Amino acid sequence: MVFGLIILLGLLGLAMLPQLWVQRVLKEHGRERADFPGTGGEFARHILDEMKLTEVKVEETKLGDHYDPDARTVRLLPQHYNGRSLAAVVVAAHEVGHAMQHATGYAPLMRRSRLAKQAQRIERIGAIVMLTAPVVMAIVKAPALVFVQIGAGLLILSSTILMHMTTLPVEFDASFRRALPVLKAGRYISEKDMGSARQILKAAALTYVAAAAMSLLDVMRWIRVLRF
Repeated sequence: MVFGLIILLGLLGLAMLPQLWVQRVLKEHGRERADFPGTGGEFARHILDEMKLTEVKVEETKLGDHYDPDARTVRLLPQHYNGRSLAAVVVAAHEVGHAMQHATGYAPLMRRSRLAKQAQRIERIGAIVMLTAPVVMAIVKAPALVFVQIGAGLLILSSTILMHMTTLPVEFDASFRRALPVLKAGRYISEKDMGSARQILKAAALTYVAAAAMSLLDVMRWIRVLRF
């Protein structure tokens, strides 16, 4: 009981601390800067045009900064799309980094895109399997069958963790092998801002550590509910 609680608290910390750190970093560097000639959205458009990726669109969204490979679209939160801040510029460069990956056929990005689509279906199936377990036990009166069902459900839910973990290399590549060289080569930010830019790029990648931990917390929540 105590050991399980310790594990649960540890996972909760693993899930929450990166999120809090990311929020702090983006807020710290989210103030408007008069020395930036354009917004994050305009900067994203500029880089895409420079890279001859004119078919990739740039849009504002409220669903989180991301690149949509199906729609070939870079989407930025309002504060990054419209903002003239270091965070806006660097986050825009990171998301354009994903568009660059897509243009070069970067295999891990393609694999991550396929896994992300499958993960949504897997999570729904896992939830159905887990919710129907008590009903199956009541009908068939065979606890062993229910144990198999619960085990299958937990395995399905746990597979989403794998999807999040495969995302990490993709994010670090977009940050440090795509966005950072572009920022340096074009001298889009000053040398004194480079350390902060690295911090923002790292924060963008580490959000997926929290996502993986939250998936594991979901699994543990089901275990607790079903007392398996």
